Amino acid sequence: MKYMLLINSPAEETPECDQPSFEEWVAYDKAVREAGVFVAGESLADLTTATAVRVDSSGGRTVTDGPFAETREILGGFYVIDVPDLDVALDWAARCPGARAGSVVVRPVAEF
Repeated sequence: MKYMLLINSPAEETPECDQPSFEEWVAYDKAVREAGVFVAGESLADLTTATAVRVDSSGGRTVTDGPFAETREILGGFYVIDVPDLDVALDWAARCPGARAGSVVVRPVAEF
């Protein structure tokens, strides 16, 4: 079953925030790939490059810089993994360096 691991990072760095090193991310990425569970994954560009699109009920489109949600965490990247069940997906999420500084949300990928 496929699961998406949504990696959320703190919106602002604080002294108590234990940010993972680049080497830790490389090691995790290598482990996911070598285990044969990697389907897809990317790191997202800086939040300042984001653009939000909203469509109103009449079909009018509004495009703004953003997102500018009032939140303590921002989506920094994702992995899609293919593992037997949720427990295995949760194990991979717990090993993710992003879980230490922020959180990793695990969601099943819907299959139609």
